Amino acid sequence: MNTNEFIHKKSYEKLLFKLRRHKVTFVPALAFFVLLLILPAIFYVILKNQMPHWFANTTSITLMVLLGSIYVLSILIFLYSYFIDFYLDVLIVTNDRLIDMEQHGLFARTVSEVDLYQIQDITSKCKGIFPTMFNYGDIVIQTAGTLPKFKINNIKNPHHIRKVLWDLVEEDRKYHHSEAVKHMAL
Repeated sequence: MNTNEFIHKKSYEKLLFKLRRHKVTFVPALAFFVLLLILPAIFYVILKNQMPHWFANTTSITLMVLLGSIYVLSILIFLYSYFIDFYLDVLIVTNDRLIDMEQHGLFARTVSEVDLYQIQDITSKCKGIFPTMFNYGDIVIQTAGTLPKFKINNIKNPHHIRKVLWDLVEEDRKYHHSEAVKHMAL
């Protein structure tokens, strides 16, 4: 995905990093989809042992293959949709602003941005056994802008990211404060 299509960087703006959800958070959904994909094979074995006469008729075999194919293709479409939603949720951090891109399904996306100097509070939390073991969690950013909260879920190393973001906020505030003082002097 080319982020230049969604953000138009200012002349002085530099892309610092992109944050995505931690990869380990995709594993439970992937395991669930794999289980759903295995179910037709289990169902086939049970039917073959319990009702062998269904496999003597070509019409019933054709119907079972058709229904099984529809089921497997549906599961693959849902897996693809979940992966797209997982992968395209991204927080882009520049030296001037945050851009939060959230994918909602296959054909809907929300892009929000906030200038760093408008950030009032950054909270990070890592709650639970797996988030603590794999060091991922949530960051909530409260702003003075039109969108009062940004919530970024399941990112890697949230406490370190909070500290880095707060340092960027303080640096941007100094810049904007010095610019405001220059304008007042004129």
